[in-house]
Parts: sequence; structure tokens; C-alpha cells
Amino acid sequence: MGAERNIGDRGMNPGSDYVLDQRFFVRFSIIMAVVIIFGFAQFAARGMVDVPAVPKWVHLHAILMLGWLGLLVTQNLLIQRSNIARHRKIGWLGGGLALIICVTGLYTGYMAVQLQRFPPFFTNSYFLALVLVEMLVFATMVVWAIRLRRQTQWHRRIMFGATIIALEPAFGRLLPMPLLGDWGEWLILVCQLAFVAVMARHDRKITGHIHPATLASGAIVTAVHVLITGLSLFPPFQRIAESIAAAG
Repeated sequence: MGAERNIGDRGMNPGSDYVLDQRFFVRFSIIMAVVIIFGFAQFAARGMVDVPAVPKWVHLHAILMLGWLGLLVTQNLLIQRSNIARHRKIGWLGGGLALIICVTGLYTGYMAVQLQRFPPFFTNSYFLALVLVEMLVFATMVVWAIRLRRQTQWHRRIMFGATIIALEPAFGRLLPMPLLGDWGEWLILVCQLAFVAVMARHDRKITGHIHPATLASGAIVTAVHVLITGLSLFPPFQRIAESIAAAG
């Protein structure tokens, strides 16, 4: 309680008090990494994907995402150990990695629509919108978090918010999506918001209120799903998706 009161009294401003609740963020990063890796691993283990037949660019994107998860955990461990100098150096690598992930993700999504390598319960426009919106928002949030690097409590929460965006494809493989129909997307949103809620609960426990960055992350995660649905139903975007599919 003494540590919690200390952080709360300082209003979660940057300073030496950021390490007092770092154990939570270390555990949170590990849990998120495990959920994402397990989501994809169990999908492959159940024979839902022919791994050797998967295009090389998909493997590349997957390796880069594994690198992101490893980096997320490593960065939080460095903070816990008060190795700020190394955390800052590696942080720039994270920014570059996020942008590369965005580029490879967009290319992977484009080729998936062209080659029709996505689940049959998605339309061309929905899958294209899904990849486009999530990749751009993920990269934007990481860049935003880096710009907020001197505001520790904002920085860490926006970075986690970006990774919560990346939970979507994992839950898409954990949930029985073919049976859920149109409700599948919104159930995934509920699962993502559950992670935001865990962060919000931590905020309230430490300071008695939810940090604005946590609220922003929840709002962005929700907006992503709304935007995906809206864009997929937008006739000009539908025509673009269909033209990509026809080119295959």
C-alpha cells in the first residue's frame, strides 16, 4: 500500500516511482505474448493451416511479430531492473520494427485477398479492411507511444494499447469464428476490452482512477472495430477489394 500511495500521490508522473508498479506491466506483457503465441500455435496444431504451404512473406510477418512480443517483454524487464539506458536504445529499434510489421502486414493482407488465402466466412472487403485498419492503427500507436516516451505512464499504456490491437488475430483463431457469424468481430472486441479492463483495474488500484491513456486505448480499440465494419461496407472500398481479388 505504501508504494501504491506513493504513485497515486505523485499523479503517475515520470520519475523514479515508475518502477514501483512495474511488476504488473512485466506480467501483463508476458500474458499478452503467451495468448498471441498460443492462439496461432494451437491453430496450426489442430491442422487448420498447412504451415509448409504458407507463403514466405507470411512467415516473415509472423517472425517480425514474434520479435515484437519478445521486445515488449524485454523492454518491461529492463525497466523493472532500472536499466533505462538500454531500454531507450532498444526502444528506437521497436519503432522501426513496428513500421516494418505494418508494411509486411499490409502486403500480406493484400496478397491474401488476391490469392484468396483467408477464411471463407470473411468477404474480400472485410478482410482487406481488417488488415489495413489494424496495421495502420498499430503502427500509429507505437509511434505515438515513442513520442510520449518522456511521459512514462502514457508511454507504457499506449504501447500496451498497440499490442492489444495485435490480439485480434489471435482471438480470431481461438474463438469458433465460423459459428459466431457477424457476432464474432464484436466478441473479439469484448476479449480485447477485457485486457484494457485489466489495465484499468490496475490504474484504480494504484491511483484510485483510470489513467487517460488507458481510456484512450479502450476507445481506439473500439473505434478500430467500428471503422473496419464501416470501411468494409463502403461501396468504393468494396470495389477496390474485388478488383484485387480479380487480379489473382
